[in-house]
Amino acid sequence: MVSAVFHSPLDAANEARAAAADKPRAVATAQPAPARPARAPYDWRGLFLKVIPPVVGMAVLVGIWALLTMKSTTFPTPAATLKEAIVLFSDPFYSNGPNDQGLGWNILFSLQRVAVGFGLAALVGIPFGFMIGRFGFLNRMFSPLISLLRPVSPLAWLPIGLLVFKAANPAAIWTIFICSIWPMIINTAVGVQRVPADYLNVARVLNLSEWKVITKILFPAVLPYMLTGVRLSVGTAWLVIVAAEMLTGGVGIGFWVWDEWNNLNVTHILIAIFVIGIVGMLLEWALVSIAKRFTYDEV
Repeated sequence: MVSAVFHSPLDAANEARAAAADKPRAVATAQPAPARPARAPYDWRGLFLKVIPPVVGMAVLVGIWALLTMKSTTFPTPAATLKEAIVLFSDPFYSNGPNDQGLGWNILFSLQRVAVGFGLAALVGIPFGFMIGRFGFLNRMFSPLISLLRPVSPLAWLPIGLLVFKAANPAAIWTIFICSIWPMIINTAVGVQRVPADYLNVARVLNLSEWKVITKILFPAVLPYMLTGVRLSVGTAWLVIVAAEMLTGGVGIGFWVWDEWNNLNVTHILIAIFVIGIVGMLLEWALVSIAKRFTYDEV
């Protein structure tokens, strides 16, 4: 006997309602997941324009150097210079007495002198530049003196340092200080003078103290000018230390160059020229990188 199953109208309605409730879920699960946005292609052209031109420039320099020294017996070729540089940098921190130090020690001693002289110049020059730019009386009083002293050669300041400090190392630091202070003073003062007058008028209306005016209004506006002065000053400091160390002796990259000249070792002099240029370039690059973290303006 076949048994039949009968459904009441109420059961049929419930089944229809359940089917309707499941239908959107099935449709939703059937929809494909949204596609990920396509990754932007790497800018190979930008990389090419950044890397290739400097490489080509260096290749041209080395090529001209090689052509000019092909038949020379006194001036070293690029290959001979590279070979000697590998020997020097294989042990840059040897020490065989005070007058025989590795190239690495000479660079570090020069950087130490630059750091001290440059740091003192920043501590004095930046606040002084703020005062000159802020107060017209100080500007008129010190501008002629700055114009008079700024063009003086670094080597002219070195004897004054030797006379006052009676030692070579403080005299070299003094020379760095006095030669690297001027760009910071001038650029900071110019930045203060170019602050819009509306900013200072608002400060007067709000009755802000001079300290508030300097820290809240002048400093943010002057920062790009100040950092430009700092960048110029560190380049000047690195140039000055080489000349100062040639005359004062001791340990340092300038003394090393002069010592190699006395030994008629032109290959080492060429290596020192490249080292001085690379270190100066790295110092400027480091300051530009720091400046970009504090300002959006071009420095």
